[in-house]
Amino acid sequence: MESRLKILGHPVHPMLVMFPVALLVTTVLFDIIDALGGPNYLGQLAFWNLSVGLIGGLLAAAAGLVDLLAIPRGTRAKRVGQTHAAANTAMLLLFAAVWVVRLNAEYRTAGGALIAIEVVAVAILGVAAWLGGELVDRLGVGVERDANLNAPSSLRPTGSGQQMGGAR
Repeated sequence: MESRLKILGHPVHPMLVMFPVALLVTTVLFDIIDALGGPNYLGQLAFWNLSVGLIGGLLAAAAGLVDLLAIPRGTRAKRVGQTHAAANTAMLLLFAAVWVVRLNAEYRTAGGALIAIEVVAVAILGVAAWLGGELVDRLGVGVERDANLNAPSSLRPTGSGQQMGGAR
């Protein structure tokens, strides 16, 4: 099932995902370093990474929605895609909540509670990223014309006692 949204023959959603992922993860790293006594500018830089990461995340979500709506109902790919979308939505909402609190703060830096929320959001992002990889690499969504939209999970053991993608 090839992507419905392409530029020069390549699916748009995977192209847009890398920027918000990098910016949001870097936000958390900069906030942790700032909280541990790092340079004063890191908290500010983290805020701006968060701002741009959220914008990029919304663009990636819009492109992903186009592909999600094209996946046939009743397939494993649809279930994985919906879970991927739900996890990414939860992650973006958590980061958006942190952004709103920081927007109204005097220095726009994060403290312990906001960093804890960011860490949870990055953990959810990790799960969502794995699900995105499952969609593309295992199920062929967005890249394979004849994708197997009901392929088993890559975590499921094969007949040889090994898992797909490597040894147990």
